[in-house]
Amino acid sequence: MVLKAFFPTCCASADSGLLVGRWVPEQSSAVVLAVVHFPFIPLQVKELLAQVHQAGRVGLAVLGTWCHRRQEAEESLGHFLEGLGTIFSHEPWLQLCREQGSKLWSCKATRRQVPPCPGAPYEDQVMLVFYDQRKVLLSQLHPPTALPDHLASDVAPSAGGLAAVFDTVARSEALFRSDRFDDGPVRLSHWQSDGVEASILAELAKRASGPVCVLLACLLSLVSAASACRLFKLWPLSFVWSKLSVCEQLRHRLEQLTLVFSTQKAENPTQLMRKANVLVSVLLDVALGLALLSWLRGKDRIGPLAEALVPVADHVAEELQHLLQWLMGAPAGLKMNRALDQVLGRFFLYHLHLWISYIHLMSPFIERILWHVGLSACLGLTVALSILSDIIALLTFHIYCFYVYGARLYCLKICGLSSLWRLFRGKKWNVLRQRVDSCSYDLDQLFIGTLLFTILVFLLPTTALYYLVFTLLRLLVVAVQGLMHLLVDLINSLPLYSLGLRLCRPYRLAAGVKFRVLEHEAGRPLRLLMQINPLPYSRVVHTYRLPSCGCHPTHPWGSLCRKLFFGELIYPWRQRGDKQA
Repeated sequence: MVLKAFFPTCCASADSGLLVGRWVPEQSSAVVLAVVHFPFIPLQVKELLAQVHQAGRVGLAVLGTWCHRRQEAEESLGHFLEGLGTIFSHEPWLQLCREQGSKLWSCKATRRQVPPCPGAPYEDQVMLVFYDQRKVLLSQLHPPTALPDHLASDVAPSAGGLAAVFDTVARSEALFRSDRFDDGPVRLSHWQSDGVEASILAELAKRASGPVCVLLACLLSLVSAASACRLFKLWPLSFVWSKLSVCEQLRHRLEQLTLVFSTQKAENPTQLMRKANVLVSVLLDVALGLALLSWLRGKDRIGPLAEALVPVADHVAEELQHLLQWLMGAPAGLKMNRALDQVLGRFFLYHLHLWISYIHLMSPFIERILWHVGLSACLGLTVALSILSDIIALLTFHIYCFYVYGARLYCLKICGLSSLWRLFRGKKWNVLRQRVDSCSYDLDQLFIGTLLFTILVFLLPTTALYYLVFTLLRLLVVAVQGLMHLLVDLINSLPLYSLGLRLCRPYRLAAGVKFRVLEHEAGRPLRLLMQINPLPYSRVVHTYRLPSCGCHPTHPWGSLCRKLFFGELIYPWRQRGDKQA
């Protein structure tokens, strides 16, 4: 039988001693974690393994011996190490040896029990696989495979494939907390044996994070309680709160901050990664907002913007007036119904004049409104963009009204024509059963239906032209707002921390491993080097993408074209019947 022995590269130059690790019988693999050096007391070694088992719920044992022959006098040490198998009994018993000043290795796996078959050998072939212990400890294998605690015990340790190696190293973190500077009874060699990695700033941040999180969690709970007040649930306030983009963005940010500053510890690496992604997203959002605020306040750009906004609104209104006058004539040489054309044109011109009067009435307050919008950038660039989107929606409210009027009138005529078309075919719509049934009509009904059908057919081009023009204008405004919402959703949902981790430390996000052959000679054990394959950027985004606020409707192209053709309204907010994308 061929056994796989995973050996850390940091222990290749260590002194002779005992191999400590975990045996995975399902995979016929031995995961070596550290080397115990002389002098040691066997009872103290067993106590150390018991402490690691209690801390990480992973069963460790002495797997065999490690002999590093640096001098000729150390040859007698190899005979002494072979006798340690009687004290630390393990099946199979590994014997790894490295020759003096060379790259030659010898690996043996002996069994003391009598083999079940008479001709079976007492020694197994060993395949030696080297791995970087630090990278394996800090990496996370994808898809995340969390092993249950009862499977990590001594009785039934099981894992699928390489997940057992990653899980064993991750659960044995308590074994790596001791280095050669400690005065402990057992001296070990592992990836931190030359000194435990630590940072004064990191330790100070860990100690200060607890009180800061408790304080911020209390403040966020007060804000959540204030937002859940009954006053905001009344009809006008609740309607405005649910339709404005800035309110939805503030609610989304409040949920994210509550998640980040929660005192509850993350249960698995996925939740920890999500918290880190949310924190980096919030910090980047605030940094971009402060940059925007400094740009606006740097050379007092708010005043010129406010002065240019009213002329732009007058220019847009003037262009709309010219467009309506063009539609009231003979647009593109089309013959329109003059009476209906004049009625619709004057109706829209009256609303346009009302809107111009409203803009001039609000012109003295525009600069102060823009100043508060710029000040809101302290809460983040997404908040400022959401407020700007709401302002654009208010400034183009007349275009939305024109679109609603034209869509309702066009939809009414399309529904009337479809009903009258069913009348000609002897059909009718059954409202109770939601289907088309056969029906018999008398002569008077058919005559009146023919007259109404003729009138609607001849009035349809005029209505359809107004509907087409204002729908295109409405789609233009929706496209501008959609770009803003797309940028807001990009900042909210992009896993920036995971992408930075993939860029700077690609081994932290592992998609798998690859093996490189180090030695393959006859009479020598096969030696491989295990290297980590990083997760592709597309899978990083797909795996760790954060949820967005989801307050804006997302229509498929087929549904959007159908609604535009039949004159159904496309709302700028999500309806109750819309599915979450």
